[in-house]
Amino acid sequence: MTTGMERLWAPWRSEYFARLNRPGCIFCRARTGRRDRAAHVLYRGRRVFCLLNRYPYNTGHLMVAVNRHVGDLARLTAAEHAELMQTAARMVSVLRRAFKPQGFNVGVNLGAPAGAGIPGHLHMHVVPRWTGDTNFMPVLAHTKVMSLSLDAVYDRLTSSLRGRRR
Repeated sequence: MTTGMERLWAPWRSEYFARLNRPGCIFCRARTGRRDRAAHVLYRGRRVFCLLNRYPYNTGHLMVAVNRHVGDLARLTAAEHAELMQTAARMVSVLRRAFKPQGFNVGVNLGAPAGAGIPGHLHMHVVPRWTGDTNFMPVLAHTKVMSLSLDAVYDRLTSSLRGRRR
């Protein structure tokens, strides 16, 4: 017997709402933490680091953040700017090896009105895209269906970072 209402179980959403009220910066916590797998930190450079987005738009959605807590492109040093772009380019290559996407969205949201969820800590999004990856679920149900867990994506990307093919 059906009640006419479909349910999409997403227990991890409660974690999202709990984190919204947590003090401090998620990027600063990830940068200073020592549990890279738990924080889904994929790579640490001299001036930037890379981590998975916990609430991805697509499988493999990651972020490259500067180490310093700074929220404006104009305040980056030339070295930070260069490493940010070099790391984003490297992550595009890693994602290509790991997931074979057909395209990418790469960008920075500056300020809350532009969509920056953490406006005080500059970070760049790298989102793999496939033809047809947007269907009726996000449009009508405001729901994105993810095919792999963050831990599975982390494992595949760390393997790709080491140069192993999957």
